[in-house]
Amino acid sequence: MTFSLIVVGDEILHGSRQDKHFAFFKQLLKKRGLQLDSVQYLPDNRPILAHRLRQSFAEGRPTFITGGIGSTPDDHTRQAAAEALGLPLALHPQAAAHIETVSLKHGDSLDSPAHRIRLRMAEFPQGSSLIPNPYNNIAGFSIREHYFLPGFPVMAQPMAAWVLDQLYAHLQHQTERRSISAWIDLPESRVSPVMSSIEQRHPGIRSFSLPATPTAERRYRLLFGLKAEGTACAQLDQAWQEAQAQLKEQGATQIELAADDEA
Repeated sequence: MTFSLIVVGDEILHGSRQDKHFAFFKQLLKKRGLQLDSVQYLPDNRPILAHRLRQSFAEGRPTFITGGIGSTPDDHTRQAAAEALGLPLALHPQAAAHIETVSLKHGDSLDSPAHRIRLRMAEFPQGSSLIPNPYNNIAGFSIREHYFLPGFPVMAQPMAAWVLDQLYAHLQHQTERRSISAWIDLPESRVSPVMSSIEQRHPGIRSFSLPATPTAERRYRLLFGLKAEGTACAQLDQAWQEAQAQLKEQGATQIELAADDEA
């Protein structure tokens, strides 16, 4: 099963903060036999967010969204989600109760301005469900298989793991995925015919190539590989043998297997 990721935040787009979500979500899903198939970075801009979320809801793919669900004027994700769905924002009673506990812990009365501002974080598109936040007990929310999490990785990471283990446990490790890759000393122009040949001979096998910076020892350095999922995995070893033979015919003199995390 595949998931999408939308990372919201001007601070990431402007470079004042480095994104840590992509690498985390990729590994989180991979460890559970799931897959991340797209990532998008969006600004703290309500019209842009509403437009993209409207598209995402229409696509119907399970999607994680991080960032922009706070209570300050530059947080727009909750409002944009409601707009995209044509729903009102509504105070979620359970989320509000959690925030009351947080406010009292901070010494703020329930009629204080601080609590009223904090309470905005319990306003979700009507019909949303809660995603518990073990870090500070201020919940995220989910609706239509879209999972809205804080932008802080220390909060978003355990919340995302909770979503997968509570809602998608039955789909974990259902699809076999395999890949084999190697560093070779050929330019892409010579690798391209091999890629086409393998994919034609082995439907379901996908090839990939990624050039790297040449070194003093190597004029060409390129990561070449094959990947498969489901029943196509049974063809992968044979396809790889054929690919190696064709690469040698194209002039490859070095074919060095790459580490799993390089594929």
